[in-house]
Amino acid sequence: MAFETKVLPLVYNIMKFQSFCLAACFLTGVACQEKPQPAERSVVVTEARQAPDWRKHGQLSYEIVRELPHDTNAFTQGLLISNGDWIESTGGYGTTSIRRVEKKSGRVLVKRDLPANFFGEGAAELHGKIFQLTWENQKGFVYDAKTLQPLGNFKYQGEGWGLTSDGELLIMSNGSDRLLFLDPVTFRVIREVTVRLGGKSVDMLNELEFIEGEIFANVWHSEIILRINPNTGVVIGVIDLTGIDAKERRSNPEHVLNGIAYDPVARELFVTGKCWPKIYQIRLVPMR
Repeated sequence: MAFETKVLPLVYNIMKFQSFCLAACFLTGVACQEKPQPAERSVVVTEARQAPDWRKHGQLSYEIVRELPHDTNAFTQGLLISNGDWIESTGGYGTTSIRRVEKKSGRVLVKRDLPANFFGEGAAELHGKIFQLTWENQKGFVYDAKTLQPLGNFKYQGEGWGLTSDGELLIMSNGSDRLLFLDPVTFRVIREVTVRLGGKSVDMLNELEFIEGEIFANVWHSEIILRINPNTGVVIGVIDLTGIDAKERRSNPEHVLNGIAYDPVARELFVTGKCWPKIYQIRLVPMR
């Protein structure tokens, strides 16, 4: 079966997305015609080190390395590692916050609540600051990375979904097929890329994390993470996280995968979801 007729309907029909079908398509030898290209910009990845093995593979699954506690009241919208702790942005009207959380225990160390009219979204750290998006307000907030003391706010156009950084610019998703690269001082859009899989654009991109020179983006309401070339927007790999959190433990259909965090020094990858009871450290392995 052709790549476009089998894989792309799965991506566009997110609510009915079955990620094993996507993996099966790759296993039959059908893959994107576009090949990954080397990064054009100097980014904060340790180039002197050997590239991780998973970068050699287009289709990846996972193994759980360990489980860490997670607040089941935290409607996770953004997750990252900062000074050995989690920085987590939570959503919901009246329940939005930015918080620093102890990794091992899940204990909240610092928590800043936003007014009830703001629905929190993605967060990223850059130049000693934490940047937090909101969904429909077209307004973001800036905090000191260590203390989460508020430092100001900023404006942007459209909805805010996911946020990460390549070490120079902020990278933002807005639910469309585009990723926007923002200046962290002026918040002007420097450039944008259209995310394409098999030559066709892919939308519903949500939580983002910049990992080893690639953008990881989860597709909303699926258990799929896309690996995206930041220069071209081309999807260069797919991670199938089917079964990472048993669906029978979820009481709300909106409690979906929506947290990706990476420790570039230890090369540890973590995922969680909205109101999930655990944060999972995972190892990426080739799909069998």
